[in-house]
Amino acid sequence: MKEQLIKAMQCNQFVNMMYVSKSGIVTKRRIEIIKIVGDSFQVFCFTRHAKRTFTINNVLAVVPVLHKEREVI
Repeated sequence: MKEQLIKAMQCNQFVNMMYVSKSGIVTKRRIEIIKIVGDSFQVFCFTRHAKRTFTINNVLAVVPVLHKEREVI
């Protein structure tokens, strides 16, 4: 999983991530990876519109975003 995150960060690619929190709640997040340090990584989370830090071991899946969705006004 760490290799996929590093590749996405190096390519400045947005990814959709399935993540399980410490309390066991599974969430889907669209993120841009800022940096990876040890067993955690810092991202900009488009779901929360804020910077967040996640643990690599809690990532269930990472899927690259191939195209941006259009906004509806």
